[in-house]
Amino acid sequence: MSRLRVDWRAATSLVGTVIKYLSVPLLVPLIVALRYGEGIAEFLVTIAVVVAIGTALERLDPDPDLGAREGFLMVALTWLLVPVVSTLPYLIAGNGIPFVLAPYEPASTLGNPVNALFETMSGFTTTGATVVGEISFERHSHAILMWRQLTQWLGGMGIVVLAVAILPELSVGGAQLMDAEAPGPGIEKLTPRIAETARALWIAYAGFTVLLFVLLYGLHWAGILLDVPLAPNMGLYNAIAHPFTTLPTGGFSPEARSIEAFSAAVQWVIIPFMVVAGTNFALLWRAMTDEPGALFEDGEFRFYLGIMAALTALVAGLLVTGAGTEAVTEAVGPLAGQGEAALRHATFQVVSIVTTTGYASMDFNAWSGAAQYLLLFAMFVGGSAGSTGGAIKIVRWLVILKSIRRELFTTVHPEAVRPVRLGGRALDERALRGIYAFTLLYIAIFLVATVVVLVDATRVFDNLSAFDAMSAVAATLGNVGPGFGVVGPMNSYLDFPATSKLFMVFLMWIGRLEIFPVLVLLTKAYWSS
Repeated sequence: MSRLRVDWRAATSLVGTVIKYLSVPLLVPLIVALRYGEGIAEFLVTIAVVVAIGTALERLDPDPDLGAREGFLMVALTWLLVPVVSTLPYLIAGNGIPFVLAPYEPASTLGNPVNALFETMSGFTTTGATVVGEISFERHSHAILMWRQLTQWLGGMGIVVLAVAILPELSVGGAQLMDAEAPGPGIEKLTPRIAETARALWIAYAGFTVLLFVLLYGLHWAGILLDVPLAPNMGLYNAIAHPFTTLPTGGFSPEARSIEAFSAAVQWVIIPFMVVAGTNFALLWRAMTDEPGALFEDGEFRFYLGIMAALTALVAGLLVTGAGTEAVTEAVGPLAGQGEAALRHATFQVVSIVTTTGYASMDFNAWSGAAQYLLLFAMFVGGSAGSTGGAIKIVRWLVILKSIRRELFTTVHPEAVRPVRLGGRALDERALRGIYAFTLLYIAIFLVATVVVLVDATRVFDNLSAFDAMSAVAATLGNVGPGFGVVGPMNSYLDFPATSKLFMVFLMWIGRLEIFPVLVLLTKAYWSS
């Protein structure tokens, strides 16, 4: 009989530590509730519950010893259980828990447990897909919508990376944890100690968040002082809420029409911050501290900008000529002949989709099939390794293209030895196999999941097309958020059956952890060999 080779108690104990400290960010919506005179029961109860659950799990192993296998388990469980316990504010506020506010008759869509789990998993994985049918302060409190924003900010740079940065008990074994959680092939070590690296990444992340807040709120006040409508509805609440979901490439907004609700000036300000959020934060840190030229010397970053520039040019061309729109909303009017508007919307949507932010500056459901297919392609591109972006990632596409070029060269010159180089360093064949394996597995899961969603969801939809199902799967697996058709940027995932929603919760979970850290838990070798 094989012996269990994984110390599940140690892994679960550290998950408990993370859950216990979730009580600290819960103070933010609690303060917002007090500021607006709203109910605080949902946050007080949640704080008490997460402290109790976290403390109980911690006691499974008072002195945990973390190895590589335990790291995989701890990261996967953290990203599953943190969204589960974080449903409590939604459930309580929506009367979804029987012992709070009497019988179970949800007063809002988030009072349904499946909907609440979908929203929290979408939040922490920075997917941005939503089941909130009506986003308004009449329907949901300022505090609940701020908690929704904050879940994305916490998940952006990584829950475990944050824990490694601030909790001494996770500094030992922190490298394995960050490798398991970080989006992309790996995370660059910036300092000799991994905890210091985690802190550096979070400092850069928080710094850009604060800078965007200053610019958005400053734009609002500049408009007031100059008596010009620069950002009339970008008040303090929105100026805080939107940086929380821009830097993590999350895309949630307390505005029902997303970024379309704001002026052109606000949209132009947000675009470069989405670009930053999709950039390797370790590279940004080096550029800001001791290597100013590091950004444009990096091949991945240049390729990242090039892809976005090419897609923007194509989409803008379609919009400028009028070939990109079929029935643009009355609020915007036809884009043909409106150069600035066409360029702005094309740039905004391409950057938003490539970086997997998922914001919308307009309803791109109204764009032509050609423009929509370009955006669907952009869903598979993704941000840089070490960024907060999702999908396949720019670096993998770059390596695949380089390896294809090598194969073409060696076909002509069979005796040649030509390694694939990235950043001046030769990649070993094992790394190449890993990149090809991930990309192939990602596409295979996408194809199978599309069939599953299409078959399951047609039980309730009469008009769900294969393209709609493809976009829904690409948006959830790649942590992008909005898709097309019934899951377009101004729609929601609310009408999907519970089974489809739970399946997409699974897709968001494995997509955020880049599949292998979850799938490895399902192998016999992981547990016993």
